[in-house]
Amino acid sequence: MTATQSTAAAEFARRQQSPLQRIQHVLHGYPWLSPLFILVIAFIAFTTLNPRFASPSSMGLMLQQTAVVAALAIGQTLIILTAGIDLSVGAITVLSMMVMASLAQDGGMNGFLALLIGLLLAVAAGYLNGVLVTRLNLPPFIVTLGTLSIFTAIALLYSGGSSIQADHLPGLLNSLGEGFGPRGGFRLTWGVVAVGVMYLAVGFALSQTAWGRHVYAVGDDREAARLSGVATQRVLLTVYTVAGLIYGIAAWVLIGRSGAATPNAIVDANLNSITAVVIGGTSLFGGRGRLVGTLIGALIVQSLQFGLSLGGVDQQFRVLATGVLVIIAVSVDQWIRKVKA
Repeated sequence: MTATQSTAAAEFARRQQSPLQRIQHVLHGYPWLSPLFILVIAFIAFTTLNPRFASPSSMGLMLQQTAVVAALAIGQTLIILTAGIDLSVGAITVLSMMVMASLAQDGGMNGFLALLIGLLLAVAAGYLNGVLVTRLNLPPFIVTLGTLSIFTAIALLYSGGSSIQADHLPGLLNSLGEGFGPRGGFRLTWGVVAVGVMYLAVGFALSQTAWGRHVYAVGDDREAARLSGVATQRVLLTVYTVAGLIYGIAAWVLIGRSGAATPNAIVDANLNSITAVVIGGTSLFGGRGRLVGTLIGALIVQSLQFGLSLGGVDQQFRVLATGVLVIIAVSVDQWIRKVKA
């Protein structure tokens, strides 16, 4: 009888909701729906303005351009889910890239060993961020703002500010830039495939493992999670460490994508990765969001840049449009968080 009464009460409450409140409840449960709607609208609008936008070759090129930002956004999502933020994402990626490329330049070191050292360095950088956040209890914003400068300086000092072209690197480091598919048609690179595999792996870990549930719990209410038995400090440390590994893999993808290793690469990595995560429906306050939304957010960021570029829009206006999207996304998130049970 009690269960029946509860169900009836819930149904009555649902019927009393306005259409806007129902939309608010749906978006609270499925935060990736709103960015998906934006992506569809953007696709239709840009295709209408320039049919070349929807051509198979353009779609393949856009996915290739999205790969690096989408990869970095995975690590950024993990950290933002814990109510943190990582401003060192681009610096770690560039440092890892320059180290693996410099070690393997002109046959100086075996490509696999150089790649492994670069990945381990990225893991160590992420671990350092985690240690500073968990052991010294420093705010993630301050920690990663500081390590942003540190890792950037180390990368510049180590590389001497010079770039290393692809023909000076072993095939392994360039392999993720190799494409497949018909010439002049829809082509992908192995870097896009690698990023897709990372999304599947991390998405599975977040949704199907105890570690993933703990990540959400820590972001939603760290003290409540601690009192319920979650090792919050350990969870945070693993999040930053795993994020470092993801940035290292992104560095490998970046070498293949750009055909070179340069310390001036991805200067807008921090802005774009955070933008992709926020537009994708992940709350900056932690505890809510899905990786599928992050992927959609990365596609929105790149489709906006790509579509406006095809339309001949000036670069400054593209940056302006991205900023407007971020503000809108955060405003929508604030509105969704006010949902009433």
